[in-house]
Amino acid sequence: MSEAAEPTNQPPTEQPEAEGQNGPSKSELKKRAKAAEKEKKAAEKAAKQQEIAAQKSAAEVDYAAEFYGTLPLHQSQSRPHRPRVDIASLPSRDGETVLLRARIHNSRAQGSKMVFLNLRQRIESVQALMIVAPEKVSKQMLKWAAGLATESIVLVEGVVKKSPEIIKSATVGTVEVEVSKLFLISGVEARLPFTVEDADRTEAEIEASGDQFNRVLLDTRLNNRVIDLRSQTNQAIFKLQAALGDLFRQFLHSNGFIEIHSPKLQGAATESGASVFKVSYFKGGAFLAQSPQLAKQMAIAADFERVYEIGPVFRAEDSNTHRHLTEFMGLDLEMTIEEHYHEVMEMLDGLFISIFHGLRERYKKEIDVVNKQFPAEEFKWREGPDGTLKFSFREAVDLLVEDGVAREDLDDINTENEKRLGKIVRAKYETDYYIIDKFPMELRPFYTMPDPNDPTLSNSYDFFMRGEEILSGAQRIHDPKLLEQRMRNKGIDPESMKGYLDGFRFGCSPHGGGGIGLERVLMLFLKLNNIRRASLFPRDPKRLEP
Repeated sequence: MSEAAEPTNQPPTEQPEAEGQNGPSKSELKKRAKAAEKEKKAAEKAAKQQEIAAQKSAAEVDYAAEFYGTLPLHQSQSRPHRPRVDIASLPSRDGETVLLRARIHNSRAQGSKMVFLNLRQRIESVQALMIVAPEKVSKQMLKWAAGLATESIVLVEGVVKKSPEIIKSATVGTVEVEVSKLFLISGVEARLPFTVEDADRTEAEIEASGDQFNRVLLDTRLNNRVIDLRSQTNQAIFKLQAALGDLFRQFLHSNGFIEIHSPKLQGAATESGASVFKVSYFKGGAFLAQSPQLAKQMAIAADFERVYEIGPVFRAEDSNTHRHLTEFMGLDLEMTIEEHYHEVMEMLDGLFISIFHGLRERYKKEIDVVNKQFPAEEFKWREGPDGTLKFSFREAVDLLVEDGVAREDLDDINTENEKRLGKIVRAKYETDYYIIDKFPMELRPFYTMPDPNDPTLSNSYDFFMRGEEILSGAQRIHDPKLLEQRMRNKGIDPESMKGYLDGFRFGCSPHGGGGIGLERVLMLFLKLNNIRRASLFPRDPKRLEP
């Protein structure tokens, strides 16, 4: 029989607790809690990232994209017949949704949610306002609008609303336009030589700013005339120029005149060879017309009775003054005389009075716009029983002698003495407009009729505004023999003007007329101080461009 083994003293083995009996251990619970917390944080982070991504995605979607942008090149693709309005009409459109085309005169962003646009049409301007609004105006739209260049042409849709206070920076200051749609029609691709805002500034504003503002000199303006002409001052000047031509036509039509159109290429000089442009003409030469004088007189010989013309006049005079151009617009008329050449002078006087009244009564707004940049004393003329001031050349000389001018210097009245006479007349008679009659014969063209009592004088007259000549006129010689004699005296070969002379050889009524410089009248009425400001694209001895 075997021996029984002795028991060994070994420690008891530790057995895991049964989960079903007593639940998970503390360490397991901690482990699980950490895992759950980790998963929760990961989920929150993912949700946050998803939210940020969603917000970013939403921000990138421009809900106003269809309400702004650059339009396709205008090629007349369609014609929807949507009415468009002028800025001038906006005060009467409060509450209306309007569509208009304008230039951006200037713009100003205010923060990231608002931009102001000053919109301009000719002499009118209005403030437009764009504000970020859900589903209407986005931040992207606002940013794009604020970045549009000055002078861009835009199509604007918006609601007209009364302004809480007068907007001084716009000519239409009682309303503003809340923009809902904005499209670019034509952008600016080159750097502007100056701003239209600078071009409109007065000298007083520039000086008051301590020269902070840019002064745009006349040569700079003329070299960049397209930009310069956009200014409100120039828009007004050339509206007044057009009005002057219309008033000229209206008066003459109402007095039985008909408009003619004469050629500007001529076979001989009208006035004198010294001031005429010679041009090649096939195998020979020709001259640019110094006036429609010959054509007007031939029309009278053809029994037209009363004629006028508005057309270019060319003078080859090397005169670099404030009042001379080598090409200007002539307002000319000619009419038959029944008894005395003063019939013509009085017709011309009535014409000017009618023009002055028409400009002042119908175009006050435009005159005020010009006067803002070019302040001037209001132009004065006389009416009533005394009528327009008239005196003879000799009386004009006497007035100047009384004022201290030497008589021997007054065989002719030069520019300096013309201005001096204008000041004398203004002070003594309170008028800027007057007529001088009976000029010396030697100062007038060959076709001027001599005075019947003193052959050294002529039946001629000049009209003046603010001390400067604006019209020269006379009774013309209608007798062919006297005309030939006068031509020879002036060094002109009668055979070189046979076609002109034949009109008188076939019989011609007594007649007279005058020639007016459109730009000079406008310059003096508005007191612009330089005739180039009254000419769209002036031509002088030093300027053929633009």
